[in-house]
Amino acid sequence: MAHVAFVALLFLLLVGHCLGGKVGICYGRNADDLPAPDKVVQLIQQQSLKYVRIYDTNIDVIKAFANTGVELMVGVPNSDLLPFAQYQSNVDTWLKNSILPYYPATMITYITVGAEVTESPVNVSALVVPAMRNVHTALKKVGLHKKITISSTHSLGILSRSFPPSAGAFNSSYAYFLKPMLEFLVENQAPFMVDLYPYYAYQNSPSNVSLNYALFSPQSQDVIDPNTGLVYTNMFDAQVDSIFFALMALNFKTLKIMVTETGWPNKGAAKETGATADNAQTYNTNLIRHVVNDSGTPAKPGEEIDVYIFSLFNENRKPGIESERNWGLFFPDQSSIYSLDWTGRGNVDIMTGGNITNANGTWCVASANASETDLQNGLNWACGPGNVDCSAIQPSQPCYQPDTLASHASYAFNSYYQQNGANDVACDFGGTGVRTTKDPSYDTCVYMAAGSKMSTTNSSTLPVPNGSSPSRLDKHFSLLLPMLAIAIAACIL
Repeated sequence: MAHVAFVALLFLLLVGHCLGGKVGICYGRNADDLPAPDKVVQLIQQQSLKYVRIYDTNIDVIKAFANTGVELMVGVPNSDLLPFAQYQSNVDTWLKNSILPYYPATMITYITVGAEVTESPVNVSALVVPAMRNVHTALKKVGLHKKITISSTHSLGILSRSFPPSAGAFNSSYAYFLKPMLEFLVENQAPFMVDLYPYYAYQNSPSNVSLNYALFSPQSQDVIDPNTGLVYTNMFDAQVDSIFFALMALNFKTLKIMVTETGWPNKGAAKETGATADNAQTYNTNLIRHVVNDSGTPAKPGEEIDVYIFSLFNENRKPGIESERNWGLFFPDQSSIYSLDWTGRGNVDIMTGGNITNANGTWCVASANASETDLQNGLNWACGPGNVDCSAIQPSQPCYQPDTLASHASYAFNSYYQQNGANDVACDFGGTGVRTTKDPSYDTCVYMAAGSKMSTTNSSTLPVPNGSSPSRLDKHFSLLLPMLAIAIAACIL
């Protein structure tokens, strides 16, 4: 077992250092009483975030990020596309006044030229590529065209079809600007940027898209693409792959996809039943884990993808239904709406109105009515993709006895439950988990409770008695051996 632990650790280290999808935050400012930019930067640094997207080139904001090590994505608003597309001198002046005085102290790494132009009430699509070319020319004049990447963001509405993912296709009415834009991106090694919102897929069609599927929950029913046989466990992957297949249909399959907005509203109108802080925390927590673990998508397994979570603050000046104003992680007074573990590997507590709420003395255990097949599936998921430390239920460890599937599943279910907000969703496991107010700990086997940070055992040495059969975790980790070779190759290349 010690060699298994070593292989697993080495694999995780290699993946973390060689690949590693990035998670950033969107910093929108369409709100009253937001903190000053320097206070916002402090808040971002407290979250250990290294990637931030803003939607313009506000000088006060750009200056606030100087010498912070934060990589900044800035934007050219749709309202500026006309002057940017018309005259090179307009772009040269903008670069001279808004970028160059603050670079490289402020690490500007991306410029988005236009945002979701196909959703704009004024048709500015034809201006995007000329504006992008002028920005590139301006950067080239000062030698920054290899250091600052230019792209443009799009909504999923740029597709005429997104289901099944393999049938993903761009709307033909956008071909006049889309093809030259894709050629520009390939030529300059820039990503295709897209804003993806599984929330809207669920909200607009709850009879076809389950909440579990939209939230990355392990209880969701798989969706199989009939054309490829690929199995989808969440809506996010399906949306990403629909973009990939659309690009592939136009012979642009080498373009990297970057998700420049995604998230979940923490509050909504009465009819928006899915818009809650619990669901927002669940979605973003599972998204972060998905990204930092380099899970990839069914069409491109193991491929890293960078995402920006929308958004840092609730923005009360936004028009539309209630949820439009409530996508933030923080209120304008900087109090937390809910917390996130940005590493994708730790514990998370739900925070509402700045006050922490925990499990209130509850645990999650295996249901006595669950079948062995369902329990085994739940256990495999918790100890695998669920990121639970299952070392305590290995032979010779405190929670191995009794050596029953129900006992081992209970320990794993509870660990996942406590690490993911201790709510009903985190204890469902397809109906095989149940919540209890009775502490299931026994002898030296201590079940994690609200606020727990430590495992019940030291996982540095995990002995297996001579002659014993491989444990469930051994079987799971045996899958890492071929993946380790891939990780090493990725490092070398």
